[in-house]
Amino acid sequence: MKVKHLFLKVFLLVSSNIIISQNTYDIIFPGNDRDQKCQQCIQIFNQKPKEVKFAIKRQGNNLYFQINDKKWLNQLFKNSGDGIAVDVVSKNVYSCDLETIENSQIKGFLTKPIYAQKIKSGLKPNGDNFFRVHVGRIPDTLINKELEYNILFLSNKNLCQYYVIYNLESYPWDLLDMGMYLDSLTYDTKQIKSSEKEGFILRNKILKFKIPFKKNKSEYSQEDIKPIYDSLRLTDFNIKSIKIKAYSSVEGSLEHNIELQEQRAKSIVTALQKFQKPTIKTSVSSSENWVEFLNDIKDTKYKELAELTKNQVKAKLVGALSKEIEPILNNHRKAVLELELEKKDKYKSMLSNELLAKFNSAINEEQLDDAIEIQNSIFQKLKGSEISPEFLRKMRIPKQAMFAKIINKNAAYKYMLDIRQALIVYNELIELEKLVPKDGEVKYNITAIKIKLWRFNAIEIDEIKLKNQINALKNYGIDNSLISRMLVNFHIIKAENLMRKGDYVNKDKSVSYIRNNYKNFPLSDYDYLSLAQFFSYYGNTDMAVELLENKARSIEIDEDLLFYYLNLTLINKELTQDSDYRTILLNASNMNKERFCKLFNSVDNGGVTFQLLANEYLRETYCEICNN
Repeated sequence: MKVKHLFLKVFLLVSSNIIISQNTYDIIFPGNDRDQKCQQCIQIFNQKPKEVKFAIKRQGNNLYFQINDKKWLNQLFKNSGDGIAVDVVSKNVYSCDLETIENSQIKGFLTKPIYAQKIKSGLKPNGDNFFRVHVGRIPDTLINKELEYNILFLSNKNLCQYYVIYNLESYPWDLLDMGMYLDSLTYDTKQIKSSEKEGFILRNKILKFKIPFKKNKSEYSQEDIKPIYDSLRLTDFNIKSIKIKAYSSVEGSLEHNIELQEQRAKSIVTALQKFQKPTIKTSVSSSENWVEFLNDIKDTKYKELAELTKNQVKAKLVGALSKEIEPILNNHRKAVLELELEKKDKYKSMLSNELLAKFNSAINEEQLDDAIEIQNSIFQKLKGSEISPEFLRKMRIPKQAMFAKIINKNAAYKYMLDIRQALIVYNELIELEKLVPKDGEVKYNITAIKIKLWRFNAIEIDEIKLKNQINALKNYGIDNSLISRMLVNFHIIKAENLMRKGDYVNKDKSVSYIRNNYKNFPLSDYDYLSLAQFFSYYGNTDMAVELLENKARSIEIDEDLLFYYLNLTLINKELTQDSDYRTILLNASNMNKERFCKLFNSVDNGGVTFQLLANEYLRETYCEICNN
């Protein structure tokens, strides 16, 4: 499935009960009789179509209630006492200079409520199918403050809903990537966030290594880097890019630690560049390893250190205690390397027409190894947009069993370049299967595309036959982990279809199958995202959190996946007060402090909401990290 790498802003609305200690005009605050007094209002909200969107919009010092569904508004504001008020909240009330936050549920300046008659008469079109009505003004004392606007919905003057707007990022997602067989199984390089153009980008070979460093040393041990040298000597690949995440232990000054890690990363890049002439594209990040520090002291006699601020921990880690805890700290000084390798291409400088002639000649002479090597060079040029996909049509390959691998690769690559070719490629592979009925790679590619076509409702599917077809792949040498991944995708699609039919019992059975089986195979970061969003979309947020919580405490988690986990959990007070959550917060702030602190901005300034700071646990971490 192609997705645009856009990050949509999703407004999540939550309600709470209210206790008031200021001028509240004629608003009534129900107690134990709330359910009775608010029955009609609550029912209207429960039946609100998901397409109905509303918010408070500011223009100068004027506030407007904006909505895109006039019919639903008329249902909500039916009686004369049905209305709206706005709680104008300033970020100042959560200042780090305040020792405590007043636990008042009206947090700021309350506008005078307006009621049904005035709402309906004042409602005017506002473009893009929205309507708006003026609901109040910001007082001059707040005009230059960072503000948010909570909505009070009134039913017969009773406060029935109090809405805080959370601005949560949404990400593109898809089925778990099943890959396609070319020379070997090849996967998409989808990223959670990407500036790349739309399309299928082939994953090159990836090698991962960890290199430890000694205290205050930027030199690495030759023994530790030897596995990298050995891997490079044994391959016919060049290093295309290196991502290095360099970590220092937490004692000592931050400036010294970061400088030391940058020196360590530079020494590694210099050593690896000696292996080749092409310049290696390098990405380096450096940080203190608070994540593993907090994880490792959790069940030790040093666990009380986890309750301190970073500066307090550093003050403690001197002298005798530093020496005592060194066996733990020693494990935290390291560089995590990810090397992307690109196959050496001896035909790289050859013009496309020469390459095509050479390929067709190799086919005519049945020189299959040469043909495959030339074919791979053509694929590299396609990937680099040096030639167009139409070039594949000019490759003359006889429909004979001996050329099955080459035909399979061409078809699969065409699909990977443009998923809109899925049905055409599927039919081509069905014909190829007749030539090589026992070829597992061809059968795997057919099944993977068939699952995608089912997702798009492009072909009719017999679910029982498809499930049997997936399971039968084990008879043709396909690994069980790949089959398990396909079966999880099978149940993702099945759950979506059952949800649309309203068959919630069987939908839940498919969701349970997915939960019980996703651990049977490795997941990419994009797979983690897709599964987490699948669980969340179908009301299983706890499953999404369970999926990601251990990974969120790992230094090797993708940044965007970690911040997606924060999206899932920041508004959950029970989760955020767990002692392990501090580790996750520090992980996020170490990866990208600016992005972490921005979470606590106002909605208008790109944050989730600064009202998260009402949570004392989050506020302490925010003030420690962001208030400087």
